[in-house]
Amino acid sequence: MTRPLEGITVLEIAQYLSGPFAGLKLADLGARVIKVERPGTGDPCRGLYISDPVAGENTLFHAINRGKESLTADLRDPADRALLMDIIRDADVLIQNFRPGVIERQGLGHDEVRGINPNLVYGSISGFGPTDWANLPGQDLLAQARSGLMWLSGSRDDPPMPMGLAVADILAGEALAQGILAALVGVGRGLPGAHVETSLIEALISFQFEVLTTHLNDGGKPPERAAVNGAHAYIGAPYGVYPTRDGWLALAMVPSLAGLGDLMNIPALAPYATDPSAARRDRDAIKALIAQATPARSTAEWLSVLQPADIWCAEVLDWPGLMQRAAFRQLDMIRPMGGLKTVRGPLRLDGAPLAVGTGAPALGADRSRIVEEFGPHKARAATTGGM
Repeated sequence: MTRPLEGITVLEIAQYLSGPFAGLKLADLGARVIKVERPGTGDPCRGLYISDPVAGENTLFHAINRGKESLTADLRDPADRALLMDIIRDADVLIQNFRPGVIERQGLGHDEVRGINPNLVYGSISGFGPTDWANLPGQDLLAQARSGLMWLSGSRDDPPMPMGLAVADILAGEALAQGILAALVGVGRGLPGAHVETSLIEALISFQFEVLTTHLNDGGKPPERAAVNGAHAYIGAPYGVYPTRDGWLALAMVPSLAGLGDLMNIPALAPYATDPSAARRDRDAIKALIAQATPARSTAEWLSVLQPADIWCAEVLDWPGLMQRAAFRQLDMIRPMGGLKTVRGPLRLDGAPLAVGTGAPALGADRSRIVEEFGPHKARAATTGGM
């Protein structure tokens, strides 16, 4: 399948997760992504420990950097900076996620490079944008902590709860990829290149737009997490996750609380038939009643009762449980990546899922070929700046 970004060249001067994740999204769509790494050590993410290493590197690095090329270059070295400028002249996109001021000190900031390539789309991710926090470490957990997000998950008496993955990095990378694609469309329509910027904190604030809009328009009241089975700070009962005899049941929307009470043999829900405001007002009491009833049956038994009655509900699956389901296999999400396995991107084009391609490149594996292709001075040795 011809992918829509084939012929687009991306220079990725980025590390860890957010910037490389944006590069991954473009690579999945067909772009050629040249990843610039520090000689000798490479992207620090290569050694970031989250799993048993594979060939000395963690699976996270392979997942984020699959299908890319690796160019080792020392940004402090004039010859390597000249090589990067040579690439920038022909590139369509540059991605960077250094702390503010770092890339500029190397002469590769937006203002420095737009003169040599006016059509370049320049993508930047920072931790906290142009704010008083700009020079603080732009790390995922720290961005979650400052964003207010941690006060939305869990129940009322729970401590602040971070999400169990690098949600700030991933959302910022997704946002940057979206902005880059829009700017590329602009270039295709005759507009000059653009500087597309986002930050971890902006991505997380935007992520909360639904509930923040409520907060901004209801007198600034703080979110109120349910005392029982909290799942959404602004949605009434029965919205939550409940224990069953053999697992867990997620309950979302119901036609009526009284009807749910009939199905679950909870007579105390009958008075709510004519009081639509009760789901929010008496949220904790209603949830407590449901939580007392759900352990009486297995999850499968509850689904057999509730789903035919148009009660929006689902079994709660862990990863092994998910992967055993026919629906998961029908999605064809798990793909080979070199000698590893990974999860493909979520898009399908004309019915076909996006290919995963090769695994992550070895450090500096493509330097010789890239120097030959882009460097004006053939005497520059292919090992210069290598390992």
